Amino acid sequence: MAGELDDLAPLRDIIAEYGLAAKKQLGQNFLLDLNLTSRIARTAGDLSDTTVIEVGPGPGGLTRAILAAGAKKLIAVERDARCIDALSAYLTPAYPEQFEIIDGDALDQDFEALAPQPRRVMSNLPYNIATPLLIGWLKIVAKDPAAFTGFTLMFQKEVADRIAAKPRTKAYGRLSIMSQWLCEVRPEFNIDKRAFTPPPKIMSTVVTLTPRPQPLAPATWDAMETVAQAAFGQRRKMLRQSLKALGINPADAGLQETARAEELSVEDFAKLARLLDGR
Repeated sequence: MAGELDDLAPLRDIIAEYGLAAKKQLGQNFLLDLNLTSRIARTAGDLSDTTVIEVGPGPGGLTRAILAAGAKKLIAVERDARCIDALSAYLTPAYPEQFEIIDGDALDQDFEALAPQPRRVMSNLPYNIATPLLIGWLKIVAKDPAAFTGFTLMFQKEVADRIAAKPRTKAYGRLSIMSQWLCEVRPEFNIDKRAFTPPPKIMSTVVTLTPRPQPLAPATWDAMETVAQAAFGQRRKMLRQSLKALGINPADAGLQETARAEELSVEDFAKLARLLDGR
């Protein structure tokens, strides 16, 4: 039956036929193990009513798994002409109603206009743009928590650790604050670097981010980002020093002036953000 994973040519044959050697400048590390890609797809749950957006599908390992999992529709954003040609040739005929490919840079996309709600992003993110993409999606969630049902994303493990980090840990920082303020963050599982072609230098981690119905504490995006950047930009300094340039006193938010950034909770940063907005 068309559309079944077993009916499609093996990924390594597709890679050979279309000359899809991974390009370092595009941050490409292809995941070809269909057991792993299927496991990633399963972590997203029921996709039958969801439009999935995938960034950087490459030869289509995860793409196949998402389609086989029954996504209502999958829109893939790809800038590599080789991959576009390959996916158009072998996936579009197999999934004519479900699959669509967009030729373009993910950083330039209007993700809200790209797909109707409910929409979910699932991707083995190109490492060189993973963090900017996540920040862009979080900005959308800050304006509209219902914009996405969730994100199933693969990051380098050190980035995933920062997203999920708790206070008083080395990995805790601006990315932790902004992610956890707006989403429930759940690391799913690690993937060994040897599972990729070519193998990256570090292990990867699949992370689920589920937007909260409302932020963990009231604040504006700009103020949260500003205080987090100022505090962690000088993370070894006490707050009274690191926030001095912003013209706010942590004591006015009920916080210890001698505390350091990594000691504060997300809610504490929201207090500072409200203080900044109220000047």
